[in-house]
Amino acid sequence: MDDWILLANQTLNWDSFLRLALAALCGAVLGWDRERKAKPAGLRTNMLVALGAATFMVIGLDYQNSLQEPSPDWLRIDPFRILSGIIGGVGFLGAGSIIESRGNVHGLTTAATIWVSAATGSACGMGFYGVAVMAIGLGLVTLIAIGFVERYSFQDREAPPARQD
Repeated sequence: MDDWILLANQTLNWDSFLRLALAALCGAVLGWDRERKAKPAGLRTNMLVALGAATFMVIGLDYQNSLQEPSPDWLRIDPFRILSGIIGGVGFLGAGSIIESRGNVHGLTTAATIWVSAATGSACGMGFYGVAVMAIGLGLVTLIAIGFVERYSFQDREAPPARQD
């Protein structure tokens, strides 16, 4: 029995698990608002985006830490390269949520939420929990409180006229 416990502790990195779990939780917080408003990218999507971003960061950082000897220059892991890949990939995912129909654009806030989910997931993956929590808090303020202000401050604003093609 002790062998199984020893094996579990060697193969399961609790720090990495914490980073991934917190990333999924951060994504869930933002996704909850989108789900509540019946938007296309809701709870599961934002959780998976944050979890995916954190996973890429954890893989890179854990791999770098697992190298026993100093690695050659060509093998060094650069967290900013990983972040760059995440940003580009999530940009495509966010672009897919933006819809233009008859001159009206929809989905920009959903796309931005996906982007913030990826950023918070990346922060969790790097171990920057405080940054992730602050970003989630500010994201919720933006989605809920500023959304409330927009609804009641700009009620009488007319919708832009539809384009005639």
